Amino acid sequence: MAEYESIHGTRVRYLSSDPTLDSSTEGQVWYNSTSGTNKALVQIQAFSSAGAIGTARYTLGVAGTQTAGLLFAGDTLPGPSALTEEYNGVGWANGGSMSTARRSVGGFGTQTAAVVTGGNPGPSVTTATEEYNGSSWTGGGAIGTGRRNIGSAGILTAGLAIGGFTGTAQSTSVEHYNGTSWTAGGAFPSGVSSNSGMGTQTAALSVGGNPGQQTINFKYDGSSWTALSPTNTVRANTQSGGDSASAVIMGGYAPSVSTATETWDGTNWTTSSATLATAKTQMGTGPVGSGTASFGAGGYTAPGKTATTEEYNSNINTITNAAWAAGGNMSTPKLNGGQGIGIKTSAAVFGGNQTSITYPYVNTTYEYDGSSWSGGGAMNNTGSAHGAFGTQTAGLALGSYRYPPNVSTTNVEEYNGSSWTAKPAMSVSRYGAGGAGISTAGLAIGGTTKPPGGVISTVEHYDGEGWTGGGALPAARESMSSGGTQTAAIVAGGNAPPTYSDSLEYNGSAWTSTASLNGGGRSGNYGNGGPTAQTEMLVSGGGPGTITTAEIYNGTSWSITASLGTARNQHMNGQAGNTGTNGAIVAGGVAPPTGVNTSETFTDTTSVATASTLTTS
Repeated sequence: MAEYESIHGTRVRYLSSDPTLDSSTEGQVWYNSTSGTNKALVQIQAFSSAGAIGTARYTLGVAGTQTAGLLFAGDTLPGPSALTEEYNGVGWANGGSMSTARRSVGGFGTQTAAVVTGGNPGPSVTTATEEYNGSSWTGGGAIGTGRRNIGSAGILTAGLAIGGFTGTAQSTSVEHYNGTSWTAGGAFPSGVSSNSGMGTQTAALSVGGNPGQQTINFKYDGSSWTALSPTNTVRANTQSGGDSASAVIMGGYAPSVSTATETWDGTNWTTSSATLATAKTQMGTGPVGSGTASFGAGGYTAPGKTATTEEYNSNINTITNAAWAAGGNMSTPKLNGGQGIGIKTSAAVFGGNQTSITYPYVNTTYEYDGSSWSGGGAMNNTGSAHGAFGTQTAGLALGSYRYPPNVSTTNVEEYNGSSWTAKPAMSVSRYGAGGAGISTAGLAIGGTTKPPGGVISTVEHYDGEGWTGGGALPAARESMSSGGTQTAAIVAGGNAPPTYSDSLEYNGSAWTSTASLNGGGRSGNYGNGGPTAQTEMLVSGGGPGTITTAEIYNGTSWSITASLGTARNQHMNGQAGNTGTNGAIVAGGVAPPTGVNTSETFTDTTSVATASTLTTS
């Protein structure tokens, strides 16, 4: 057997620890004397679970990339769909609906410049084309031959429609799109449908397809087709990513619903060790992303449609998608405000009540240490819907609601990790207020005052000794998500009523409107610990009703992330300090018909370079 040195001309390095793992060490081999193993930094092929699409369906149109993807049309069983959903690499948000519901479409382009063509609006195929600009669809030029299950490739101004089923036969028709109209291209060598297209208008691949699921693989140069190395397994209706030089195909019929994946290096197809967790097909016949970073979403799983999303990655990093994990359970539920402070390793919830119908409110406190809840110091006053800011050992509760006698309060109490101390009262009584900041520099934001009763826009600053007036909200709101610092605060959602869907940033004196949440109006996220940051904030759950969706703000826009395991409203939603979203915890709340005692903690997406251990066989 040849030795490594005779093959590569160098010896394997002998190291006591792994070298820095980054692109500069990719492909290198070394011996780690501490672990006694030969190791290398090589491409890792793997699938990981990501956020589910909002509406399960199959025979979809697809476009975009792994971090800016697009799904549209499809069959929801029982019928065609006009829905569009946008992907940010973690979760899905609704986009503008198509003018015509249809399934089995062709699709290509980017998230902000996509094309859908053909498909079935009903029993017959259509020639209609629509273009997407990132928010809405408008009519494009009609395709010359109406068909469905079309292989697709390219961009809005240079697209391809390859084959398809006309309703009576597989088609050889290939058409070029220039952003306005379609023209005939070089005919495909034989009639084909449900084939996967990828690449550009002048350098495209068409892989597999019907009739009979095939191993065919042809390359297009803009005018004619050339046969290349076939796939290893007969395939149709696979999801693809990449181009004519580097590609991946996943799932499909091969010849039954499959988990199998193959990769293309420009010359040959190789069966990958990475497979879909769930066998599925009809995720789309156009490409998404690259040959090393793609995804498959929705599709058909036998016996029905699915909403699952799986990401494919081939790189030196191990990628773990964002997720919520079950935390410890409190001894009793906490709801009707679910007030809280702190982060997932050091949190406290207090006040509220223990069921959705039982009064009076309680003054109990529960503390969390990252694994379990225990009893803390009792508050001096009972009540619900406190605003809050600070940490577990230096946190404030702001105002409250009391019933009877149906009033809001100006009470302020500070928690030191074991006991509560009365602090100077606010100028305005309130409950359901937002909070931001630390124990010596905080904010009370909005809320509701009673009697006579009404949502307010009043903001007050706290300096550790007393309260002064701040810049009022542009409009009254309560039950909002909030965080940040006294001079760089943020609020999102809330009630007026109706519910708000926007977010606002505060500079210490005035508020500025920023991006809107993807999920529409949202309220019922109470007691955000501070300081979070204007550049990294997480909201999760809330209402109207109870929901599981969560969104992250990056200082510019909101994006959908992993959903909660339990839909809840009126819950503690904490995050603080330099942990950002990775410190987030939710606890308690309402999950109809009663309150809950559960908690969940959040971990954001990670991507870590990982060395592989080499073995012999």
